[in-house]
Amino acid sequence: MSTRVNEGGEVAAFRNVSKSYGRVKAVNGLDLVLRPGETVALLGPNGAGKSSSLDLLLGLREPDQGSVSLFGGTPRAAIEAGRVGAMLQSGGLMGDVKVRELVKFACAIHPRAHRVEDVLRSAGIAEIADRKADKLSGGQEQRVRFALAIAGANDLIVLDEPTTGMDVTVRRQFWATMRAQADAGRTVLFATHYLEEADSIADRVLVLHKGRLIADGTSAEIKAKAGGRRITFELHSSDGVVDEAALRALPGTVSLDVTGHAEGLRTVRIRSMDADAGVAALYKAGFYPHGLEVTSLGLEQAFLTITGEADDEDRGAEGSEGSATENRDAEERAL
Repeated sequence: MSTRVNEGGEVAAFRNVSKSYGRVKAVNGLDLVLRPGETVALLGPNGAGKSSSLDLLLGLREPDQGSVSLFGGTPRAAIEAGRVGAMLQSGGLMGDVKVRELVKFACAIHPRAHRVEDVLRSAGIAEIADRKADKLSGGQEQRVRFALAIAGANDLIVLDEPTTGMDVTVRRQFWATMRAQADAGRTVLFATHYLEEADSIADRVLVLHKGRLIADGTSAEIKAKAGGRRITFELHSSDGVVDEAALRALPGTVSLDVTGHAEGLRTVRIRSMDADAGVAALYKAGFYPHGLEVTSLGLEQAFLTITGEADDEDRGAEGSEGSATENRDAEERAL
């Protein structure tokens, strides 16, 4: 199961793709290219368009605008050729069927099938191969779905929330298997709510928000985009007042949070684009911080920051549109 795939070229491409369901625009002008050997995490809050994007990629839905291609052709052609394996959230397993029979069937219909025993072993389900699907735990069901996705020598593996229900040990084994797939030149695209998985596993992170791609890069680049370091310390204030204006004026400051504390202490958290200059200026401004720490912004904090800023931009745009509408109405009334 370690045969290398052909390298070079595009694995998948979205070209100005949009998809709406009624008034809801699930995917909005998406441009994206995936290449061989990448392990790509797809992140976004609920309703961001992750599952809709995967449905379009797999040919389960047709775009209203733009085009989606796999290996230079249509999604359907790539899937029929056995180049794509998928593990989706939707769809159940046939309950009164043994796990081995399910895997055997998946291998039988795959154009480039692996041996059944190899698939069972790679998915970590050999020990439950003779158990019926309706007798499995949630985590075991996920591993069976994964086995069905890797029943053949796919060039692209698409996973939607793959480790839901798995315990920590099984999740670690799962991602070791996926890393081996990527090392063999396969492309792995996975949507997840576990941001620590994206941080530690993915070569590339994509962040969707309201159907738009708002960030694309390595985990480190995503963190840097959000303002990559946090300065935390405590200040003693006998009267409970902290000069927040002076703190906001520190070089590199992006955001400031001051919270109350017992015995006149205030905890200060600063997100900074230039933490070194900010700390130096902190002392020059006459502050005397206690317990000062400078840490990198985690992917979770970066994700929340980036999506929060996108929300703010959307609200600002809506406000501008509202103001423009009000101005037009006023002009019409004046006429």
